[in-house]
Amino acid sequence: MRIKKYIFNKVIEITIIFFIILTILFFLFRLSPGTPISKMVDPTFTLEDQNLLIEQLGLDKPALEQYFIYLKNFCTGNLGFSFHYGEPVSKIILERLPWTILLFTTSTILAAFVGVMLGKIAAWKKGSAIDNFLSISALISHTLFIPWFALLILWFLGFKVGWFPLGGTLSPEIWITEPSLFVKLLDLIHHMFLPLMTLFFIHVGSYLLLMRSSMLGVLKEDYIITAKAKGLTEKSIRNKHAAKNAALPVITSVGLSLAFSINGGALTEQIFTWPGIGRELIFAVSNNDYPLAQACFLLIAGVVLVANLIVDLLYAYMDPRITY
Repeated sequence: MRIKKYIFNKVIEITIIFFIILTILFFLFRLSPGTPISKMVDPTFTLEDQNLLIEQLGLDKPALEQYFIYLKNFCTGNLGFSFHYGEPVSKIILERLPWTILLFTTSTILAAFVGVMLGKIAAWKKGSAIDNFLSISALISHTLFIPWFALLILWFLGFKVGWFPLGGTLSPEIWITEPSLFVKLLDLIHHMFLPLMTLFFIHVGSYLLLMRSSMLGVLKEDYIITAKAKGLTEKSIRNKHAAKNAALPVITSVGLSLAFSINGGALTEQIFTWPGIGRELIFAVSNNDYPLAQACFLLIAGVVLVANLIVDLLYAYMDPRITY
């Protein structure tokens, strides 16, 4: 019963925070320099044409009136129309979102899995050559500058060696003419490899270091000493007793990483021309496409807020000592 009350209270809290974010975003975009019209107006447009366009976009109304119209539409599931594309914002997001989820969820889960595996080995072998090698490698990985690393592997593996395509997600000639689903899947993986490798190397180090640090603290606990005294094998103590509790901070990190990955790591998507939410977000902000930019940011905010609740519940599941 207590957990139900906790979830109910958190949902109310999330709803309030979400609408505060919505309000801030709405007015923040309208206070930013530049207008959508400056990016859309044809040089041959007269002043009357420009004013007509402003009226059609609803930008001639006072900001407060625009806000209440937007709020009413939002509550009915209408996110508006993109100023640039002239299409419903919800349609654009639904087209881009699967690509972002595919790339960033895969990279986050893969990096977390490898990072946790290597982190617990490094902690167990503290002070050894293996620990030193893994720790130094993780530090290098954690401090890599994403644009530099992405451009480096794109230049070398894509342009210089020519093993991988320079961008995009699919080869049209394969997807149009090839009947085999397996061949199409291989083509997708081929396009996905470079951005996936970039994100993997950028994030695996942080998970490794986090797991190592957490594991070192757990290994000092009394129940670990007791397990050793009982003569349990190293593998059993490390994997069944220590790793489960040490993984709690990693769960938080993975949960939030998955949530924030919904924005698509804008720079990564831009460099590899991956058609996801992050790339669309850069375009919308730079072109003052208010409805599209607001929707992208709100999507990120909503997912992050929900992810926090899920992580809290996972904590209680993983560690019975935690109650709400």
